[in-house]
Amino acid sequence: MGMAFGILARADGFTAAQAIVCSATALAGAGQFIALALMTAGADLASVLAATAVVNLRYVLFGATLSPHLAATPLARQAVLAYTLTDETFAVNIDDLRRGTGDDLTMLGVGLVSWIGWVAGTVAGVLASSVLGDPSRFGAEYAMVAMFTALLVAQAEDRRHVIVGIMAAMVAIVCAVVLPGTWYIIVAAIVAATVGAVVFR
Repeated sequence: MGMAFGILARADGFTAAQAIVCSATALAGAGQFIALALMTAGADLASVLAATAVVNLRYVLFGATLSPHLAATPLARQAVLAYTLTDETFAVNIDDLRRGTGDDLTMLGVGLVSWIGWVAGTVAGVLASSVLGDPSRFGAEYAMVAMFTALLVAQAEDRRHVIVGIMAAMVAIVCAVVLPGTWYIIVAAIVAATVGAVVFR
């Protein structure tokens, strides 16, 4: 994913330094890809900030899910964990916590590995961009879809998860048609999670 971002960022006019600093300071994954797409399309700064803020609202849900496990964790450490919270680190950490093998220190380790991998991948993508040319020839735009698909498969442990996942997809498709911007992502997540919590109580 980091490599794909580095390649696409360079192809869309970012300097090498801009692409690397973006990954090192934002660590936003999907938010970075969306911001990149909007800037390439000529969107103004307010639109870019609003869109990425809406897409990243899912981290509020992630944080709420993890918070019961961090009640005894110092606030400063919680802030570091919040910075490293991504789709991938959440998937790994929540699985560890459910198995009883995770704590705030293992979460810090997961976050550090994720940050190093993301930044190193971006550097690799920046370096490779001059050799690869047009990234669309290699399907680089599909990297984010592939990542989220892999996360979904890894987290779908039983029939309930599959049903809620299908429900989220259906709601997202409908909302994408009737709602502006990227609100369909948040609406689908909230609706599917709420219905799942009620039906599979």
